[in-house]
Amino acid sequence: MITSYDDFPIHQTSEPIAHPASGDANHYDRYFFNGYSRDGSLFFAAAMGLYPNRHVMDASFSVIVKGEQINVHASARANNDRMLCTKIGPIEIQVLEPMRKHRILVDMKEHGVRADITYSATSLPYEEPPFLVRSGNRTTMQYTRLTQLGQWSGWIEVDGVRIEVEPQTVVGSRDRSWGIRGIGERVQQGAPLQAIPQFYWLWAPVCFESFGTVFDVNEYADGQRWHESGAMLVGDDTIRHAHNIDYKYHYEAGTRRSEKFEVTYTFSKETVHLVFEPITHFQMVGLGYLSAEWGHGNWKGELETGGERFQVPVETPMDMQHLHTQTLSHVTCTLSDGTQHKGIGILETLVLGTHTPSGFSGMTDGYTPQ
Repeated sequence: MITSYDDFPIHQTSEPIAHPASGDANHYDRYFFNGYSRDGSLFFAAAMGLYPNRHVMDASFSVIVKGEQINVHASARANNDRMLCTKIGPIEIQVLEPMRKHRILVDMKEHGVRADITYSATSLPYEEPPFLVRSGNRTTMQYTRLTQLGQWSGWIEVDGVRIEVEPQTVVGSRDRSWGIRGIGERVQQGAPLQAIPQFYWLWAPVCFESFGTVFDVNEYADGQRWHESGAMLVGDDTIRHAHNIDYKYHYEAGTRRSEKFEVTYTFSKETVHLVFEPITHFQMVGLGYLSAEWGHGNWKGELETGGERFQVPVETPMDMQHLHTQTLSHVTCTLSDGTQHKGIGILETLVLGTHTPSGFSGMTDGYTPQ
C-alpha cells in the first residue's frame, strides 16, 4: 500500500511505510506532552497514539484549573497514510520543526475546552535506553523513547475563560515513543504466565532556569531494576549522563502516590541531589491511561469524542484507574558544592501489583507507614 511518506527516503524495511515491520497488534507510535506554570497554578497535558495493526488512532487533552481536571478525548479509524494521522477530529498535533517545535490544537467547545499552544524545545532530545520485556518466549514490551524539555506559548480556554500561556512562565516536557507495548482490547495469547500483573515505573523530568534533569526507573517485584536512566540536560546542546542514580520514594499513607521524592545523580566528579515537594496529582486516566472507556487503541467507531471532569486530588486514589499519576512538584536541586537551584517538574508513578521494597504485596494495596 503506497502512501505519501513513501516519497521520502525514510524506509527501514522493504515494505511501504504503511506496513509496520512487526505484525504485533500492540505495535504503536505515540506523542506525549505536558506543561505547567513555574508557580504551579496551571497544569495541562496532551497525548496522541497510532496503532496501525489495530487500524485505530486516538488523542486526549487535559487541563487542571482551580482543583478541577477537565479531560477531552477523540478516537477514530486510523488513516493508512501516516501524514494524515496527527489530526483526530477536534484534536491535532502539528510537527512544525522536527525535534524542536510542535503545535497542539483543541476545539472541544461542547466540553468547554479549546487550545492553541506551541511547544518549543529548550534541550536536546534525550534517548533513553531501549525498553525490552519478555513474558516467557513472548515479547510484551519493546520500544524506543525520548524525553525532551521545553517551554510553551499560546492560549488555553476553559468554559470561555482564556488562559494566556507565556514561555517565560510555562515550561514542560514531552516524550515520543514507538514500538510494542500493551494497548487495546486484551486477548488471551496461550497459556498464562503471570498470575498477578506487576509493573513499577517512575519518570521525572524537571525544568530549572539554566538546565534540566531527567530520570526513569523500572523494577521487578523484588526491587531489581530492569531499566534505568538519568542525565542533566544543559542548554540546548549538552547531555551529561549520570554514572549512577538512586532514589527514595516517600509515599502518602494509604496510597501509591508521592508525599515526597528524592533522587541522587552521581557523575564522575560530583553528585546532584533533587528533592520533590508535591503541588498537585494529575490523573493520567485523563489521557486514556488505564481508562475503561478511553483506553489506548480501543476501537470506538469511525470518529467518537467525549470528555469528563473531576476534582483533584481524587478521593479514591487506590481505584485501578487512578493508580497512574503525574505529581507536579516544586524541586530543589543541591550540587556537591552546596549551591541550590529551584525548579519545577513532575514525578510520574505507575505501581501495579507487588513491590516488596515499598511494602506492597497485592494488586492495589496502599502504603502503610512502619
